[in-house]
Amino acid sequence: MNGDFLSLLPKKETLPSVQTLSAPTHKSVELEATTVFAFHCAEGVLVAGDHRATAGNVVFSDRTEKIIELDRHSLMASAGSPATAVEMARTLQTAYEYYRRSQLQPMSLPAKMRALSRLLHENVAATLQGFGLVAPIFAGVDAITQKPAIYFYDPLGAHFEAAAYAGSGSGSGSIKSVLHFLEQWGNPKPANLALGAAVALANRLLMTASEFDTATGGVDPARNDFATIKLLSAQGIRSVTTAEQAEFWLEASR
Repeated sequence: MNGDFLSLLPKKETLPSVQTLSAPTHKSVELEATTVFAFHCAEGVLVAGDHRATAGNVVFSDRTEKIIELDRHSLMASAGSPATAVEMARTLQTAYEYYRRSQLQPMSLPAKMRALSRLLHENVAATLQGFGLVAPIFAGVDAITQKPAIYFYDPLGAHFEAAAYAGSGSGSGSIKSVLHFLEQWGNPKPANLALGAAVALANRLLMTASEFDTATGGVDPARNDFATIKLLSAQGIRSVTTAEQAEFWLEASR
């Protein structure tokens, strides 16, 4: 014996080489939620979303909630992986509340936005691997101006302020096109609409998107199925109920 430990190891490979490993025969399909958007109206910022979640070409659910209140003056609407988005929202809720209790004041709007950016940045590895992608919209009230603002994020964590509207998800292209048209040539413009007209517009936008995008759905006023809609203003967040939306829809249809 020459004292060489490596010479005692079996010559035969105990593990298969990379070449012999076969690719998985079944690829899992990620659950995705779409579509969400936000725009300024006369009473604040209206944030809306449909109810559909898909897994590939399969409709997984038409009862998915995609808009989550983070605290009294901020909320997040997310397209992409519902599980990852909900976990991010819970983390932000805890962080905002902990700061409020420990510092005896609410977290500033820029700090809230950076907290979401950090979570998205930490999720980059999952995004690059093709699962867990989240592309959120954030709406919050500036503590100084007391005006609500809209921000949209890319999956890597960069955020941008939206002057009039923002959208995310597979159906957002159609919605943003219509909102751009209305902002340029509408009378009145979406920013000047009262709450009832803005709510009716939000449902019509989702119905329009569903005509061109199969992943957008769950909104059908004829069956009393309306969007998830929340209004953010300096006074806080107000959820627009199904009964209110039905009433606004009838008024807009007259």
